[in-house]
Amino acid sequence: MDRVSVVIPTYNSAKTICRAVDSALLQKVPMEILVIDDASNDETERVMRKYKTEARVRYLKNEKNLGVSASRNRGVAAAYGEYVAFLDADDYWADGKLEKQLKLMKKTGDVLCCTGRELMGDNGALSGKIIPVSDRITYRQLLLGNVINCSSVLAKRSVLLEFPMEHDECHEDYLNWLRILKKYGSACGVPEPLLKYYVSSNGKSGNKLHSAGMTYQVYRRLGLGRLASLGYFCCYAWNGFLKYRKASHYRENKAAD
Repeated sequence: MDRVSVVIPTYNSAKTICRAVDSALLQKVPMEILVIDDASNDETERVMRKYKTEARVRYLKNEKNLGVSASRNRGVAAAYGEYVAFLDADDYWADGKLEKQLKLMKKTGDVLCCTGRELMGDNGALSGKIIPVSDRITYRQLLLGNVINCSSVLAKRSVLLEFPMEHDECHEDYLNWLRILKKYGSACGVPEPLLKYYVSSNGKSGNKLHSAGMTYQVYRRLGLGRLASLGYFCCYAWNGFLKYRKASHYRENKAAD
């Protein structure tokens, strides 16, 4: 069976890192887990000692803070698996996530697969807001809005080595998915909310105006002109509004049921 290397970048996430690691350990596929500590100054290193006898968990600590892109890239470079799955330290997975993605990628031949997600608040409680994904995501579709959440991604390691993440000043993951799909054409998706995704008001995407500026920079980094970048950004903003509005409606409909 194909081994999956789970790359978990972390910075001062002592309170949530075990939840993320444990959810990965529950996946029923051959795996290793690489926790890349980006020079945390909290209790992360002490907390990770819990796994010192767990052969599937490797803990690597950066000597200095390098940023999330460099930390993910370090994990990909150190990985042994044919596939790499990304998981942020404040998110976690539902049982069966990797198994379903591997099966789908084998069927379609795609180099990248993502899943739907359920939003989670500051207290760790699930909100019931579901954001699904299509079973097929093309480069052109992705230009209109980022439907690929990083913590849901499973990809061929060879492709991630070919396209390492960069530019933390913008949405580095969105930029990377666009570059990958520009070459490889499309990705596949599992619509189920197999990712439990933490929404933070303090994160890069928390400030909507700042996030909008970073999205525009993604298009410019991709090599698009100013006018084209502005046009795609307008589509991105509208689709983002619809995405979260539909998620809210899904929660209301589930409550009514």
